[in-house]
Amino acid sequence: MTEPKVRVRFAPSPTGPLHIGGVRTALYNYLFARQHGGEFVFRIEDTDSNRFVPGAEEYIIESFKWLGIRFDEGVGIGGDYGPYRQSERRAIYKEYVDRLLSEGKAYIAFDTPEELEARRKEVPNFQYDAHTRDTMRNSLTLSPDEVSRLIDGGTQYVVRFKVEPGEDIHVDDIIRGDVKINSSILDDKVLYKSADGLPTYHLANIVDDHLMRITHVIRGEEWLPSAPLHVLLYRAFGWTDSMPRFAHLPLLLKPDGKGKLSKRDGDRLGFPVFPLEWHDPKTGDVSSGYRESGYLPEAVINFLALLGWNPGTDQEILSMDDLIRLFDLAHCSKAGAKFDYVKGMWFNREYILKTDNAVLAPAFDRILRQNGIETTMDRVEAVVGMMKMKKISFIRELWPLCDFFFRAPEHYSTDDKFTRKNWNEGAAADMTALAGLLEGLTDFSVESQRAVVDRWAEETGKKPWNAWRVCLVGTGKGPDMYELAAFLGKDETLNRMRRAIQALG
Repeated sequence: MTEPKVRVRFAPSPTGPLHIGGVRTALYNYLFARQHGGEFVFRIEDTDSNRFVPGAEEYIIESFKWLGIRFDEGVGIGGDYGPYRQSERRAIYKEYVDRLLSEGKAYIAFDTPEELEARRKEVPNFQYDAHTRDTMRNSLTLSPDEVSRLIDGGTQYVVRFKVEPGEDIHVDDIIRGDVKINSSILDDKVLYKSADGLPTYHLANIVDDHLMRITHVIRGEEWLPSAPLHVLLYRAFGWTDSMPRFAHLPLLLKPDGKGKLSKRDGDRLGFPVFPLEWHDPKTGDVSSGYRESGYLPEAVINFLALLGWNPGTDQEILSMDDLIRLFDLAHCSKAGAKFDYVKGMWFNREYILKTDNAVLAPAFDRILRQNGIETTMDRVEAVVGMMKMKKISFIRELWPLCDFFFRAPEHYSTDDKFTRKNWNEGAAADMTALAGLLEGLTDFSVESQRAVVDRWAEETGKKPWNAWRVCLVGTGKGPDMYELAAFLGKDETLNRMRRAIQALG
């Protein structure tokens, strides 16, 4: 029998910004699909209408575009199994709710929130299940006529799944192996709410996964407790032959202390927990994002991939193609992964070093313009190329390191430690001689300067480079002197040297 084509899905809820843990879950689904020549489905879980946040869906879509994670079908793409927003599938879900009711595998419950709260206060650890359902207001305890009268009268109700107690449910998990849970600890979960005519997560996901032919459900560890219920629902519908294989990923944990990663950790320690900057439409609060903080998408992908999974080698820098080739769910950890945000910065530095200057230049050009500098993109690329080897983790860190490329030193002072050390008694004379040599050059390229100045230094025993740096930069920073002078050009180089000689004497 031929194995079905691998189909996985990512189904976020539009209730706010996409958490970085959700990004990792989507990434692992994407890698798994690509490695197996499968398909990746994008679905929106918007059945909880009370929690809907305007702009959240668009934010999620934009996040994946920036990260380079591409879906094969779904919201905004289309496909053979739509619609892909759960709010547009009401009629489909109602059909399956009615089926469970007609087969006695679910029942209608009229208990109000106030009644449920009162029972919780009366009964310690109250759970709506086989032991308590016969004492509640539902279609198992009310007559059919009373049930019809309540529904016809507009009384709101929910549909609950009827869980039979005392059965060991086995969940075949790729990462965790055989997970066994007894049905007695499960409550009769709500599957459908008449208030908005929408199903809950539990029913909608099972129906969608079945109808969309999902073969593997790769999701966060926090959903593991719901897996036994989902197994029972697959059985209730008679879909056991098409039940997907589960893989519950380890949690992302706080960088310090215990517990899972939260936005508060990012705010406290100064790192983003969202892929893009998020503007909360309700409060007006702005939360930082990886894109706006200066991270390269490739670095974020590489960093996240190694949080809870390893390729079986010591290799850390892995392209998307590398990740697709090496990814194996069996190598995912069962334990949670500490969110080492400092390591994330290291990854960004490594990717800055290996990224083409032309790709990095637009980001630095925006910073230059913010500081009143307008120049050609060729010159921006040149500066990025000379300076990205410095110990920077973000392009924004370049400006204070290389403002001298675009602005001559405003003053020269021996209060500067580097200047005081390197502008000695003979420095003015040496710089005057060096200026004379440079003035005679018709070709001011790096090679031409190096040939003349190195020969002069060897013949005279002079070591002019630090004093020359004082002239051009005003302190002890910057790239190779010949590269700097060639960038500035002959006129600007000589002007700076003359001003320094006059100022420092």
